[in-house]
Amino acid sequence: MTPRIPLAASGLLALALAITACAPTPEPAPTKTTAEKPAETPAATAAAEEPEPTPTKGADPTCETIISEGTVKALEDQGWTAEAADFTIGELVLDGGILCSWADYSTASDHGQQYGWAPIDAETASEAQSALLAEGWQRVDGEDGVITENPKYAFATDDDGYGLTYLFGDGWVKYADTKQGLVLIDWK
Repeated sequence: MTPRIPLAASGLLALALAITACAPTPEPAPTKTTAEKPAETPAATAAAEEPEPTPTKGADPTCETIISEGTVKALEDQGWTAEAADFTIGELVLDGGILCSWADYSTASDHGQQYGWAPIDAETASEAQSALLAEGWQRVDGEDGVITENPKYAFATDDDGYGLTYLFGDGWVKYADTKQGLVLIDWK
């Protein structure tokens, strides 16, 4: 009788050899080399030690800088562009300010948003606020410096019922087509 085990074992051995022949060849272990460290120049050392400068806004506000980059991107992604105008409060034109009307100007539409910012001194701010209140604008209770149009006459309002709104701060005034829109203006 011929033993069957050696025949089966030789078949398993052949199968194992075939499987190992298909296995990938291991890569050689990396060899350690010693390279000379390049000499550091004083400029390279100083650059490594100094933090990156924080980008600063330009000297004059623009439609792309008075609101956040994310807001600009969102508006541009909708196909909207900005048209800049003088910042005004009634008949008063504030030098150094800007009023930006964002919309899709390729089509006729009543959809758009307005954001504005201007420098203003305390005396002019006080006079402007008095003039707005005399024209029927309303001061928002509990929020100094916020004056909004009478909601009865507002073309569009935010979720809280506020339309065109000015916010007076220390040396500046912001403007948006709704009170909620003021939070998007970050120029100071």
